[in-house]
Parts: sequence; C-alpha cells; structure tokens
Amino acid sequence: MKPWESTLLVAWFGVLSCVQAEFFTSIGHMTDLIYAEKDLVQSLKEYILVEEAKLSKIKSWADKMEALTSKSAADPEGYLAHPVNAYKLVKRLNTDWPALEDLVLQNSAADFIANLSVQRQFFPTDEDETGAAKALMRLQDTYKLDPDTISKGELPGTKYQAMLSVDDCFGMGRSAYNEGDYYHTVLWMEQVLKQLDAGEEATTSKAQVLDYLSYAVFQLGDLHRAVELTRRLLSLDPSHERAGGNLHYFERLLEEEREKMLSNHTEAELASQQGIYERPVDYLPERDVYESLCRGEGVKLTPRRQKRLFCRYHHGNRVPQLLIAPFKEEDEWDSPHIVRYYDVMSDEEIERIKEIAKPKLARATVRDPKTGVLTVASYRVSKSSWLEEDDDPVVARVNLRMQHITGLTVKTAELLQVANYGMGGQYEPHFDFSRKDEQDAFKRLGTGNRVATFLNYMSDVEAGGATVFPDLGAAIWPKKGTAVFWYNLLRSGEGDYRTRHAACPVLVGCKWVSNKWFHERGQEFLRPCGSTEVD
Repeated sequence: MKPWESTLLVAWFGVLSCVQAEFFTSIGHMTDLIYAEKDLVQSLKEYILVEEAKLSKIKSWADKMEALTSKSAADPEGYLAHPVNAYKLVKRLNTDWPALEDLVLQNSAADFIANLSVQRQFFPTDEDETGAAKALMRLQDTYKLDPDTISKGELPGTKYQAMLSVDDCFGMGRSAYNEGDYYHTVLWMEQVLKQLDAGEEATTSKAQVLDYLSYAVFQLGDLHRAVELTRRLLSLDPSHERAGGNLHYFERLLEEEREKMLSNHTEAELASQQGIYERPVDYLPERDVYESLCRGEGVKLTPRRQKRLFCRYHHGNRVPQLLIAPFKEEDEWDSPHIVRYYDVMSDEEIERIKEIAKPKLARATVRDPKTGVLTVASYRVSKSSWLEEDDDPVVARVNLRMQHITGLTVKTAELLQVANYGMGGQYEPHFDFSRKDEQDAFKRLGTGNRVATFLNYMSDVEAGGATVFPDLGAAIWPKKGTAVFWYNLLRSGEGDYRTRHAACPVLVGCKWVSNKWFHERGQEFLRPCGSTEVD
C-alpha cells in the first residue's frame, strides 16, 4: 500500500470512529463508506494477483512433472539407469515436493483478511440495514412509488442507474417482516415473485418467498389468499413442515368463518381482498396532508393569495451593511409571514461550514414531551452538530449576517445547528417553540421560548426534501444559498400553532441545512409585544 493511501485510510478511520453506526441517518457520513469499499476492492485485487501468481507457479510445476512422469513411468528401470535421473528423483521427493506443499499452504489471503477485519469494525450494522430498508419504504409511501419503480431505479433527478436484484427485494421484504410490517412485506415479496417469473437469476427461491408471503397475508386478514399461497408453497416443497401445519390452521379458521356465516343465516361468501391491502393508519393525524404537500399536491397557494406575495430588497432596520448591499427578499406565505432571502451564504462559506460540522455530526434528537429528555426518534432521520463562533470565523460571520437580516439579536440565540439528512431523511410535523405542556423545555438556557426560526438551505435537492406547513397548505423547496425565516411566536408571546412544519423525506440528493433559533430574551425592544393575545 502506498504511503499516501495509508494516510487517507487513517484520516477516514478517524472520521468513522466518531460516527460508528447509524450511517443511514446522514448521506454526508455515508460517503466515507464509498472510500472504505474502494480500498477493500483494491486490497481484494492485490490478493487475486498474488493468488494468480501462485497458481501460475503451481500449474507450471504440474505441467513439468506431467511431462517428466509420463516419460519415467513408461520405462522406470531404464529411466533410473541414468544416475542423474535417480539423484533428481530423490531430490524432488525430498526437497521440491515439500517446497511445493509450502507454496500451496502459503496463506496469501492474510493481508486481505487483516485489512477486512480492521475495516469491518466500522461497517454499517444490522440497524443500518434495517434503517436503510425503512427509508426506501418511507419514500415508497410518501411519493407513491410502487416497488417495481424503485426496483428499476426510475427516480426523478438521478444521475446514476441503480437497480434492485431479486435478492435485494427479498432483503427489503424480510426487513419489513422482521419489523412486523406485513403491509410492506407483501408488496416486496410480490415484487420478488414478479422478478423471478421474469427469469431473473437469484439465490432466493420461490419457496422462501411464498413462506414469508403466505404468513404476511394471513396477518393482514386475507385467509383465502393465505391458503392459496401455502398450497403453492407445498407444491414446490412438499416436505416443508411449517407450511403443512400452517395450511391446516388456515383451513380450520376458514371453515370456522364459513360456519359463523351459516349460523347467521347468510349465504354470502367470504370476501377475498384480491391481493389489495390498505396501508395501516399510524400515529400522525395529518399524514395524508403532509405527504401530499411533499409531493407538491394540495398546496393552497391560490391566485388571490399569490397576489399578496411580493419581492423586494431588504435592508433590515436600515443596518449600514444592508443599506450598501441589501438582500433580495421574497414572500413565500402571507399569514403567517414566511419569507425567503437569496444569496445569504456563498458556496465557499457553505463548504467551510460543512467541513467543520461533518466530524461533529451525531444522530439528531428530539425532546420527549413527557420526560423532557432528548432522545432519537424514527420521525427525525438526520445527523446534526452545533457550531460555536470560536470554531471558525465563518460561523461568527454568518451569525452576524442573520442578526442584520432579522433585526433580532443573536446573543440569546442557540448555537448554529448544521444538519445533514440521510436516506429518506425527514423530520415529521413538529413545532419549533415549546408548548404550555412542556414549559421547562428551554429552562436550562434561561432565554425564554424560541421566538423565530432562520433556516439556511446549504444544498439543492434533486427530488423531495421540501419544508412543508400542513396547517397552511404551504410547501417551500430547497434552493442552495437561500434562507427562509418565520416567527414561531405571536407578538403576545403565545405560540403560533400555524407554524407546525416538517422536512419532507429526501427522495434523491443530499440535503444540508443550518438553522438559528432566536429566543425571546433580548428581543423586547427589537420586536415589542402586542396588546392582544393574537397580535
């Protein structure tokens, strides 16, 4: 291995050691795995070259010995009559053949295995694979993509072709099954059967697929289809013990259902679901609205509302710096007022902030409303880090710029948070401010509630990744270098519940954002209180 390659390995080992596991929550950290895999391929090729050289020597020896023994075996006594041949035979068997044995037993894989063992401790875990599978299913649901579309890699804005094999799809279905998600189990196992029927080669057999699929449809309440699929399984593998037991059980349940119908004096047949199943209802009441907005559907930007939205040059409260170089300001929504600013951060500033944030990235957390403890949650899939002004001059410069734009002081604001979203990265609908039932959320800071949010988009996103406001019917799409700003609190200090918002799953791309949460303290004269509760 070359010295510079060794240096690179040490560098990315340092990064990986800080962020072991949960790779799926940050595309930025997943890029390190690309270099790890590239190094393993190089190591594997070096091993193959050594093996090929060894086999070449063995083959050459075998050819030489084959020619020699065919001659000596034809006339052993005549061959050994020559004293040199006799000497060489003794020497070969005493010295040369043991040397060949040593060559054959030589473990040329040791270096590769050692390299693999070192790197393996930084590999993604089972948790990562499950998280990655769930991310694909999240994208499937949010953007209404069928498994065939995902399997063929037909996603908008993609530069690279990527397809799922039969075995990949089987892995998806099995991950869903292990999580008790029978809805997605059925969808992906049916995709496996489709690709197998199309003649695709795979290590996965139809019997394996039918084993999972039959039980999954049973769990979804489709007894007719469970019986049908189990019979298909037994026709392929008559000795399958579990399938035999399941079939008897399913048939008994089916018979009991028929008897119930007869006792109720109805001749109606048991309804078959014909393989179509409803997505289970989950914990999020505005799920449909939220996901529709993520797809760009249901946006309530009516012509009447659009007439109230304008563009202008913004100089803050006549801040000298902004009088010389005002920012372009665009209304995104009228009430509550949400604005977008253009050219807030340069490409150089963005890259520098990403560079200093990346080693600090850790799984983003949410505050448990009951306990007040910060914890990870499936509805927030990203990694984040907090940057102080001492970390780099660019942080202080960006903070001051946000202060100039908003007219609010950053002295009582939180640190600059940088976030990178992972596979299907999202943050489901939430409030930035603390509600009355969680009064101690920001007590430790001693700066009051979050009065406003300033959100910087530090990357473009090829597809997905919008910031949506379900109660408003608003959707704001990321544009690199721009920022959006809104107040979370009314002038009275009451929370503005219309600002409940979400970061939609990233369908294609790598989403980077940074945000500054301004707090109440210190803003008393910069944003005076209103006279009524709804001001």
